This record gives sequence, structure tokens and C-alpha cells, in this order.
Amino acid sequence: MNIVLCGMMGAGKTTIGIKIAELTGRRWYDTDGVIVDKYGKISDIFEYYGEAHFRKLETEIVRELAQKDELVISTGGGLVLKNENNAVLQKNGKIVFLRASLETLAKRLKVDGTRPLLQTSTESIRDRLARLMKERMPVYEHVADYIVDVDGKTPEQIATEIVEIMKKA
Repeated sequence: MNIVLCGMMGAGKTTIGIKIAELTGRRWYDTDGVIVDKYGKISDIFEYYGEAHFRKLETEIVRELAQKDELVISTGGGLVLKNENNAVLQKNGKIVFLRASLETLAKRLKVDGTRPLLQTSTESIRDRLARLMKERMPVYEHVADYIVDVDGKTPEQIATEIVEIMKKA
């Protein structure tokens, strides 16, 4: 059974995924990291091939990872918006939604210029995040087997909480 982390960019999926792997001895994969390793920078993929192509690459990576067992998988923020990805991940995994407030996300992402979906000349990062959250939160909540609030907690506390949840699962 895999542990799959989903949530908005900036929620801590990568950091917490690494911590869970350290606590459990599982192998950790970040879907965005696997894409970068295989295909290059995400910003370049978006620029040259578009978001639709990037989403196809995500699905390819999900299919590969879901065939393995006992992994910790940190997903890209938009990965679970595609039903096909969720179905594949849920066959051999439990999905944990890392829920963060707009304030937490805005604070963490204000200096991050590497995220293609935040690159807009017409909206502030906070406004863009608010819009993305409105679109994505219902999907995250729907696909999640478990919801863990991350505001005000350290990555270690969150990882330990998830490990405890998984022991009871």
C-alpha cells in the first residue's frame, strides 16, 4: 500500500513525503521530480509544449509509480484533478490531502518564481492561489482518504501524524 500526498503547491507535499519516507523506510518519489529527471524543467515543458502535455506526462508517471508498493508519493498540485490519475493511485494507495490555508500558502510561495501556474501578469500570487484553491479544494477533499491540516505544524509533526494514521488504516 502506497501513501500518496496531494494538496496545493506550497502545502509541503515534498518535505513531508521525505519525512514520512525517513520514518517508515519507504522509498519516496515526487511526481514533479520524476518528470524533471526524465523530461527537463517543468517551466520549459509548460512553455514549449503546454499544460495539456505536462498533464499527460503526469499520468504516465502515475501509472509507473502505482505499480510499485510501499512507496511515499508526493504528487503535483494538479495531478489529482484528473480522475484517471486518482483511480490508478487508489488501487494501491491511500490518498492524504495536506490542507493548508491561503495565508500559509501565500507566505510559503511569495518568493517562488519557479511555478508555472503562478506566473501571471494580471493577478497577484495571493489572488491566483485563491482562485486555484476554489477550483481544487473540493476535488482534493473528494479524492482523499484522509485530510491532515498542516497550518501551525512542523513537517515532523505532520509526517508523524500521517504515519500514525496509516498504522490504523
